[in-house]
Amino acid sequence: MSAVGFCGPWVILTCDKKLCAAHRKEADREPFVFDCSTAEKKPKNRKDESSSDGGPSEETGSDKVLAFAVSPSGKLLALTDDTKRLVLFSCEPSWHCVSIRWVVRRCTSLVFTQAEDELLVADKSGDVYSFSVAEPQKEGELKMGHLSLLLAVTTSLDDKYIITADRDEKIRVSHLRSPHSIQSFCLGHCQFVSALQIPSGHPHWLLSGSGDGTLKLWEYESGCELQSWDLRQLGETTSCEANKDENPTVCRISSSTDGQLVAVQCERVSTVQVFTLAQEEKLVPHSRISLPHCPLDVNFDLEGRLWVLMDSSDAPLQIYSLTQGCWEVAAHDPDLSRVTEAFRPHWEPLEASMRTNNRFEQLHKVSFDNVAVYLQKKQQRLEEQQLKRSAAQTANGNKKAKKEAD
Repeated sequence: MSAVGFCGPWVILTCDKKLCAAHRKEADREPFVFDCSTAEKKPKNRKDESSSDGGPSEETGSDKVLAFAVSPSGKLLALTDDTKRLVLFSCEPSWHCVSIRWVVRRCTSLVFTQAEDELLVADKSGDVYSFSVAEPQKEGELKMGHLSLLLAVTTSLDDKYIITADRDEKIRVSHLRSPHSIQSFCLGHCQFVSALQIPSGHPHWLLSGSGDGTLKLWEYESGCELQSWDLRQLGETTSCEANKDENPTVCRISSSTDGQLVAVQCERVSTVQVFTLAQEEKLVPHSRISLPHCPLDVNFDLEGRLWVLMDSSDAPLQIYSLTQGCWEVAAHDPDLSRVTEAFRPHWEPLEASMRTNNRFEQLHKVSFDNVAVYLQKKQQRLEEQQLKRSAAQTANGNKKAKKEAD
């Protein structure tokens, strides 16, 4: 997974097997790099030495970073990788690894609670595990489960609810302290739900993106849909891998810290749609940012600038600033120069991750119209039977005519 994020004054970049952090303001601060391929391996125990059929049970992974999350205070960061590690970091006063724990199955999304006492981890089997932050060596506890692959998880701003989204088009709102108690379902997407975001300043609203190419706004406690936008109808969609018959997949929703702007990124689409969010007008299309390359990830910083990680070997990272209603590239921004210089040694693994960044390609459900095929075959049988009857009637008529003639 290639992604860009922020942990306090640090810019975070994940590419392939590495997590890199560079300080935006202080050039003398050494970048922090964590390489999953050289990290601690899972210790073997008797349960792992053999499986039920007598063979080895240890499952090796590729060490690629699958997801990361930053705590609300910006002092903690967690990542999970393909080898099922769950790594917790602290970046204040300096970067250090707090703990390395192990998850049961590969994870797709993780989030800190607002109180920063729990780290919630969603995995591919549909389960959510809770890992303690105060006790960094404690194993995770099963929190709740879905019957389908989980793709996104978040919490309400008051830590009252945990909100999960899965491949079966469902968004489920559950009580965080008693997840068996379901508050509501937000139903309306026609494909898997791939992104969730509660915008700043709007604690009762939820934004969701899907493989059906729509962005929806919900009042999540009641499950009421407030708005829905079809992203293909907002303007011409430029696809990096042209397949105009497919809907664009929303893979990232990012809101500015003041809650006024929302950026929506779609997979393999070289534009970013920006909305404004207001209490009265709700979600309003604002502008579209045309990019020279397909974005791998987008994220707002604390100043409201949009950082874009792109599929480009020359300039993978760019900053876009809103000036007099138009988005402009901040090519000579000193923050960008410092961060780019720090990340330059790691562009090569970033290029490798670009080629395998289609995370949602295999998740689209294919429907088969068996009824149409059945009706077509039925019509063919009826026509064949009608031809046989017509032929039989013609033959009988010829026989009667011949008898009368005789």
